[in-house]
Amino acid sequence: MANYYSDHPEIAFHLDHPLMKRIVDLKERGYADAAQYEDAPIDYEDAIENYKRILDITGDVAANILEPNSESVDLEGPHLENGRMIYASKTFENIDATRKAGLHGVSMPRRYGGLNLPNVTFSMLSEVISAADAGFQNIWSLQSCIDTLYEFGSEEQRQKYIPRVCAGETMSMDLTEPDAGSDLQRVMLKATFDEKENCWRLNGVKRFITNGDSDIHLVLARSEEGTRDGRGLSMFIYDKRNGGVDVRHIEHKLGIHGSPTCELTYKNAKAELCGSTRLGLIKYVMALMNGARLGIAAQSVGVEQEAYNEGLKYAKERAQFGQKIIHFPAVYDMLSRMKAKLDAGRSLLYQTARYVDIYKALEDIQRDSKLSPEERQELKKYTRLADAFTPLAKGMNSEYANQNAYDAISIHGGSGFIMEYKSQRLYRDARIFSIYEGTTQLQVVAALRYITNGTYLSIIKEMLENEVSDELKPLKTRVEALVALYEEVLGEVKAENNQDKTDFTARRLYEMTADIIMSLLILDDATRAPELFSKSAQVYVRHAEAECRGHYEFIKNFKAEDLEYYKS
Repeated sequence: MANYYSDHPEIAFHLDHPLMKRIVDLKERGYADAAQYEDAPIDYEDAIENYKRILDITGDVAANILEPNSESVDLEGPHLENGRMIYASKTFENIDATRKAGLHGVSMPRRYGGLNLPNVTFSMLSEVISAADAGFQNIWSLQSCIDTLYEFGSEEQRQKYIPRVCAGETMSMDLTEPDAGSDLQRVMLKATFDEKENCWRLNGVKRFITNGDSDIHLVLARSEEGTRDGRGLSMFIYDKRNGGVDVRHIEHKLGIHGSPTCELTYKNAKAELCGSTRLGLIKYVMALMNGARLGIAAQSVGVEQEAYNEGLKYAKERAQFGQKIIHFPAVYDMLSRMKAKLDAGRSLLYQTARYVDIYKALEDIQRDSKLSPEERQELKKYTRLADAFTPLAKGMNSEYANQNAYDAISIHGGSGFIMEYKSQRLYRDARIFSIYEGTTQLQVVAALRYITNGTYLSIIKEMLENEVSDELKPLKTRVEALVALYEEVLGEVKAENNQDKTDFTARRLYEMTADIIMSLLILDDATRAPELFSKSAQVYVRHAEAECRGHYEFIKNFKAEDLEYYKS
């Protein structure tokens, strides 16, 4: 029987990373839960086996329930009835299956009914579910909104809402509005305090809200009258049980049809303040968005994998000119690049998730006790690494998902353009990944300060100190040459001190950064597991060379006055 986890040993490989011991030890806090909770691990090895069991269950559900339902969900989609969103019929089956499998409250502590899993494992679950149905992954993975409530809400709110999410209730984050997309400072949904009822009331419209008719919403609203910027925004909790929010419209989208995208009207809706006023955008949404971006990176890797699977399967079966098309150079070139991008992108995803895990666990410990000086330094280090790696993981993987889905259609030829083949759905689904939760262009903006202040370069040089196997040393030498090119053009851009040129070349510098980091990650993976990654290491480094040298030549020969050619 198919299993979307165990069929791909490359996923389990990332549970064997050297940082995992530290992550699990921090997450389990001395394995004290074992005395109180039957499912809690007694030591590191037990925890890893527990993660593998949960992943295996998820892989089974994904392969044998979610994927078989995916075409029906795509065709039916959600619909609107009397101001309520109704899921596609098979989506109800999917939600029921994941609830029965115990796949909710994944990241939450056991005292609230959660599984207490680290981000690495949550990202793996997201990848596996996305490979089966990227639209359903949206609905399922939005449970991660509860992390923000856990981090910033009161204990009373934790007790009230977290057990419901752990039991399978759904969530959404209601941020964007008709006039506030990426520029969330323009949010104008109004929050006013009702003195008589001792609660907040929300009025206005939210647009493009994924899973917008969920059970529990986190809502960004303007609480400070007379303000027009982010300092007047606060975060609120809306409970669907209280009423006051209707679905006005469900968007008809290109892809991810099973994931309802709603326009909502708030009419005097009762809400609770989450955390403090005025910190909604400045602090809470930033935390929420970083988690969401990691989720989209995992969603992207899932589609990268499934697009590769579909392309490989078709190439092995389809014959032309007397032989299977997998033997044609044009086809195996595409497949090898698809696999290399998948492996390198997955490595970047899980490296980012590990960094997030360490700093999040230390922050959680800090709520209850004082950190040692060494732990404070560790917190600072991994917060910086997570902040730097998140825009790379989200941006590059969302682009790779689009590229792999495109290539899967190309391998199918005319059949790929036919709706009966899955590759067209993967292509439609993938297109949103590089748009929502911050476009790739915004990921470049987020990464740019780490490019120009030398953070990435210092990370790269530290990574270069890692030993690789003798077979891979020639590849490492080639990567070292790319680092020299990168350092050269980065120095020239900084020395020129022209903001327009810096902004214009930022995408190319971003891609050089990511190409080099992923090259070094895949070399490390191939050193530790050559049977899984040696071919991808060979292909990916060659891919990185072509990209980096092209970007080098463009930036090297670009003059500030050349910008006039590009302006309309």
